[in-house]
Amino acid sequence: MAKKDPTDLSVEEKLKTLYLLQTALSGIDEKRTLRGELPQEVNDLEDEIEGLNTRVQRIQNEIDEFQKAISQKRGEIADAENSVARYKAQLDEVRNNREYDTLSKEIEFQSLEIELCNKKIREAQARIEEKNQELAANQEVIKDRENDLDIKKGELDEIMEETRAEEEKLKEKVKEYEAKIEPRLLTSFKRIRKNARNGLGVVYVQRDACGGCFNKIPPQRQLDIKMHKKIIVCEYCGRILIDPELAGVKVEKPVDTTEKKTRKRSIRKTSTASSKKAADANDMA
Repeated sequence: MAKKDPTDLSVEEKLKTLYLLQTALSGIDEKRTLRGELPQEVNDLEDEIEGLNTRVQRIQNEIDEFQKAISQKRGEIADAENSVARYKAQLDEVRNNREYDTLSKEIEFQSLEIELCNKKIREAQARIEEKNQELAANQEVIKDRENDLDIKKGELDEIMEETRAEEEKLKEKVKEYEAKIEPRLLTSFKRIRKNARNGLGVVYVQRDACGGCFNKIPPQRQLDIKMHKKIIVCEYCGRILIDPELAGVKVEKPVDTTEKKTRKRSIRKTSTASSKKAADANDMA
C-alpha cells in the first residue's frame, strides 16, 4: 500500500496526528521530569570535580617548585661552605693585611649567603606545609564529591533503566507521527511547543476556554474549531486548538437547572394548596 502524502491529509487528520504527536512528546517530557534535576546535578558534580582536580594539580606543581627551590638553595649552601673552607685555608698563607681582609670579607659574604639560603629554605618549607594542608583539604572534598557523584549516578541510572523502554517506544511513535505531518506545519508546531512553558503545542477546548492559557474562546470560534475545516490557534498564547471530541475527551453536559427549579416551584405550590385545604377542613369541623 502506497504511503499517504502528508499534504493529502484532511485538516481533521492533521489535527488528530498533531494531538497524537503532542501526547507522545508529553509522555517523553513526563519521563524526563521523573529524573528531575539529577542530570544537571550529575553534570555540576562532574564539573566541580574536574575543577578540584585542576586545583590539586596546580597545588602539586607549586609544591614541586618549592622543593626544586629548596634543592637549589641547598646546592648553593654546599658551594658557599666549600668556598668558606677554601678561603679559611688560604688565610694561613696570606702575606699581607690586604689579602687577609679580602679573604675575611669573602668568608663573611659566603656566610651571609648560607644564612640567606637557609632562610629561603625555611620559608619554602613553610609554604610546602601550607600547600600540603591545602592539597589534603581539596583531596578530601574531591573524595566527598566523588561519593556524591556515585550516589547521584546510581539514582539516575536506576530511573533511566525504569523509563528507557517506555521512552524508546514513545520516540518511535514521535518519528511515526512526524513522518505523517507536512514539514511546514511540523516546524510551526515545534516552534509553538518550544515557546510554550509547559511544552504543550496542541490543546483542546476546556470549559469554553483555551486548554493552555485558559483564556475564554468566543462561541463562533469554538464552532469553527469543531468544524475541523482549518487549523485555528489561540489568539492569546498561539497554541493550536482542537475540540475535546477530536482529542478523545468526554465533556460532561451542563445540567439543566430550569426543569429542577420549575419542579421545586410546583412542589412548593402543591404543598401550600394541601396545607390550605387541611386548614379549611379543620375549621369546618
